[in-house]
Amino acid sequence: MRILMGAQNCGFGPASVLVAVARLLPGHERVFVGDGVAADFARRNSTAFTSIHEFDQPRGMGEVLPDRLLEESDQVVSVMDADLVLRAVVARRPVVLVDCLFGFWQHRHSLERIRELCAAVPHASFQAARRHLACLSPHERVLAAHLLADHSVVQNFPGVPRRMAEFTDADAQCALHLTGPLVDLEGLQQAREDGPATDGAHYDLLINTGGFKNFLLDFEANNDYLRLIDRWIPDLLADWPRFTHVLLCGGPYAGARGGTHRTSGRRVDRWFLPQRELLRQVARTPHSLLAPGLSALNEATLLGRLPLALHEQHYAHTFTVRNLADTLFGHLAGRFADVLPGHTLPEDDYAGTGALMAVAGRVRRDDDLYARFRSTFNARIEQYLSLTPAQQREAVAELRHCLDGPPAPSVIVSILTAAR
Repeated sequence: MRILMGAQNCGFGPASVLVAVARLLPGHERVFVGDGVAADFARRNSTAFTSIHEFDQPRGMGEVLPDRLLEESDQVVSVMDADLVLRAVVARRPVVLVDCLFGFWQHRHSLERIRELCAAVPHASFQAARRHLACLSPHERVLAAHLLADHSVVQNFPGVPRRMAEFTDADAQCALHLTGPLVDLEGLQQAREDGPATDGAHYDLLINTGGFKNFLLDFEANNDYLRLIDRWIPDLLADWPRFTHVLLCGGPYAGARGGTHRTSGRRVDRWFLPQRELLRQVARTPHSLLAPGLSALNEATLLGRLPLALHEQHYAHTFTVRNLADTLFGHLAGRFADVLPGHTLPEDDYAGTGALMAVAGRVRRDDDLYARFRSTFNARIEQYLSLTPAQQREAVAELRHCLDGPPAPSVIVSILTAAR
């Protein structure tokens, strides 16, 4: 079976899920199509795909996807890329939508209204179909994609069962399949089986910023968060002499931002690692700080590691931490609200992300705010490091209970097997 695969171009979360799904299907031809940060991640993990088709235009998926890639495909798999689902529907190709943020999507239009619009989608062309749904917000278009797809695979998270019930109440005639973590299970198993590092690359702290780049944030523009991290790393080493060898990893650290830096006899390696190498480092490294994305969090907990959440980069991180507030992970998480108590965050993906970006800029530039950032996060780190092994295990079990669900491999493979 020839499967055309794509992911929402927004951080590494969607792309990492796509890679995990692709690795579940080794007997099929897996064709990646996409651009931006999703394509960056696909290239860095190219062994998951049979071939990779990358487009350079900022919105390349919406305009230049060659018809032949759809025409020559038997099946389409999209991870939260609503345009790819719509293209598949217009081309009358079976499509599976995979969603690791199903409970996150906000909507002003009722689900009943979105369902009515989907029922009347024209099939004359992709452009006509997109114009028909133009009244919907980006979040609503993902919900519409669920209604249009042949099957929807949704990753469990607090709020997801409620959203599934809302779809049922709206008489949505779509096949929703709940799963547990959508991660690279084989890669996790390999990481667990690896012994201690033998190449000298032994780290005592891992800091994972994730993909970072999205609809607003970028490596070289709107990047105050990254510049704040750059300012903070030397102070982290000064405040915590126990950390002698630190791995700072993520999408921003490819190319010129990567490399090895030494401060006061201690070493910081900045790298954009292939996913399976990152999993090995997560398994080996005793302590980790991470941007609170769900994929990275699922991977860490399945490796038996409890990470400490870095401050939010964007609104989805706020959503994650807020919905896990009753867990120890959520209780310990770094928050910009610690630095600016009472600061109101707009309850909107774009506006909320813009507000967080502005806060990161203020903290980076204002010495008093930066000092508060440093001291309050040091208090979080101190709490985190004081946890006993038993407390860490309990916290990991608590998270896994919140995130558990039917095994993703069996769900996805059964859908594609039935489609053959």
